[in-house]
Amino acid sequence: MAATDKLAADETVETENPGALKPGAAPFGNFPHYSRFHPPEQRLCLLPPELLLQLFPPEGREKRPILGLDVGCNSGDLSVALYKHFLCLRDGEPCSGASRDLRLLCCDIDPVLVERAEKECPFPDAFTFITLDIMDQRDRKVPLSSFLNQFGRSVFDIVFCMSVTMWIHLNHGDHGLWEFLAHLSSVCQYLLVEPQPWKCYRAAARRLRKLGLHSFDHFSSLTIRGDMTSQIVRILTQDHAMELVRCFGNTSWDRSLLLFRAKRTTETHPIPE
Repeated sequence: MAATDKLAADETVETENPGALKPGAAPFGNFPHYSRFHPPEQRLCLLPPELLLQLFPPEGREKRPILGLDVGCNSGDLSVALYKHFLCLRDGEPCSGASRDLRLLCCDIDPVLVERAEKECPFPDAFTFITLDIMDQRDRKVPLSSFLNQFGRSVFDIVFCMSVTMWIHLNHGDHGLWEFLAHLSSVCQYLLVEPQPWKCYRAAARRLRKLGLHSFDHFSSLTIRGDMTSQIVRILTQDHAMELVRCFGNTSWDRSLLLFRAKRTTETHPIPE
């Protein structure tokens, strides 16, 4: 499912709204105030603003936009922050050397969060927000294809998968994680992934137990475990024809930002260290 890791600190509770979800009570990671616990700036500081311009340099007078897919967008805070970061927006205007026009399709399994993201987005012309279970093979085909067809394209230039893999893994098991990564690798040229470490799996399961909720069906049977960053790299490179281009380092909450490239991509552009 297109769940976002909106995983708050272990003992944090949304106290200002008694009806709000407590950590662990959102089994797909759809916490309503995730950016308070893991602010976008902690990721942006690792990503060079010129990254998309390096990956997709303008060719002659071609003006086609860069197309991105944000899987598990939650309430859109990180989606909008990435957009502003890569376009180097200052007072709403792109600065010199900014990336070309960027259009983002952002999806999440939680309709409430998607509605909030759409309502609060400051760049409505650049964003399309949809409620989508990315693991539903029938339902995902039409909205993804429809978006791409608007631009005469068959794949996204880049997919953002920020702290989503754990929720897919816990809810769909080893094969679900494998299939999820297979699908993402088939619909993009580049994939930016932030995997959750195994300690986050244990913390998510523990919170469900503390709240007296039904545990994740697949947690005890997972065989893909341990160093999840290495596991994600192995699956994408060995099974799904992608190559690891660069690791941008770790966030302050100890999650790696990994950039992969589809091997079918004919034109490659070096990324400066």
